[in-house]
Amino acid sequence: MGRLDGRVALVTGAGKGLGRAFCLRLAQEGADIVAVTRADVEGLERTTAEVRNLGRRAIWSKVNVASEDDTQRMAREAVAEFGRIDILVNNAAYYYGLARKPFTEIGVEEWDLMMGVNVKGPWLCTKAVFPEMKRLGKGKIINLASEVFFTGSQGFAHYVASKGGVIGLTRALAVELGPHGICINAVAPGFTDTEGSRTLADVTKYDTSRTPLRRLQVPEDLVGIVAFLSSDDSDFMTGQTVLVDGGRAMH
Repeated sequence: MGRLDGRVALVTGAGKGLGRAFCLRLAQEGADIVAVTRADVEGLERTTAEVRNLGRRAIWSKVNVASEDDTQRMAREAVAEFGRIDILVNNAAYYYGLARKPFTEIGVEEWDLMMGVNVKGPWLCTKAVFPEMKRLGKGKIINLASEVFFTGSQGFAHYVASKGGVIGLTRALAVELGPHGICINAVAPGFTDTEGSRTLADVTKYDTSRTPLRRLQVPEDLVGIVAFLSSDDSDFMTGQTVLVDGGRAMH
């Protein structure tokens, strides 16, 4: 028996990287999966195929998390297919292919896109699933923040600010969701070897000397905490941000 038997998990940004890893781990724990992302249909098809190979049900949908219409449709499709939504993992983010630049050179359009995906997205997705979780009297929401909120990062002012927004949103929503039995927490990874990270830097040259565990983070380092926060084991935990970065930042 898995910790998540009979539950349905909706994972955004599920076409590759962390999103795919979360889908597979939650499926291994017993959950059926709704995998969504904005454009990577090939990735979504691969993710859902791998979930089904684990013996769980899965569907996919193209969703722009910054669109209220898309996120509302996403929730309707999940309920129509599975009859419930128990878990939401807000993993989708504007990150792939980011270029470092001084804050004075970040364009307004790029800034707005960052905030639209990284902050408005989790808010809209939470709004979309809230009625179903409220009906069930329970739910688990996990937001993806980042270690950079605690450490800063040269040339990524908009990304760092957006992840601060995720942490603020997590705390604010914990107060409003708690009375309905819904827990919402954030996970803050360090720099992780994913397809997205490889568009930013040569991951083989990442300096691990400031990481006590002395290695580069991989997606599998994060799936355990997401499974825990999705399960009954975390039923009295909400509004928290958990750093999972090998000890690089401590608080």
